[in-house]
Amino acid sequence: MTIFESKISRSYQQEDIQQILNLAIARQSDGGEFSREQLLEIAAELSISTESLLQAEQEWRLQQQQQQKHQQFNFYRRSQLKRRFGKYLIVNLFLVCLNLLTAGQLSWSLYILLFWGLGLGLNAWDTYQLQGENYERAFQKWYRKHQFTQVAQSVFSRINNWLKAAS
Repeated sequence: MTIFESKISRSYQQEDIQQILNLAIARQSDGGEFSREQLLEIAAELSISTESLLQAEQEWRLQQQQQQKHQQFNFYRRSQLKRRFGKYLIVNLFLVCLNLLTAGQLSWSLYILLFWGLGLGLNAWDTYQLQGENYERAFQKWYRKHQFTQVAQSVFSRINNWLKAAS
């Protein structure tokens, strides 16, 4: 054993153990997948109870679902921003052309272009801020609306199926 190795601490924090095990598992799997049986075997070798593993697996699934919802929300916000930017371009191009045709120079259309552009820039800033209280409020609002839409579609499809069966 070298002098350097003897000076290394032989106790680890929980986060350190997780990182070391993550690296070891990644190297062992060679990018492949593990079966559920292998997961249970690994947990047994680490003296992790089946109940604890099942709770961790359920928590992981919930985190994955939440992450997927956030990805859908972020996609929705970016698509809304693209739509607003398209409207901004079309309307302001028309107004600039109208201003050039009527006055022969850019005058009043620049004010509209700049003020609307300021609003669009602030909207873009909000769209790409993926953390914070405003983001979470916007996410919760979108999620409630999304849930309501899904419930309404389900109710309408059941009513429609019932009406088809009745006629």
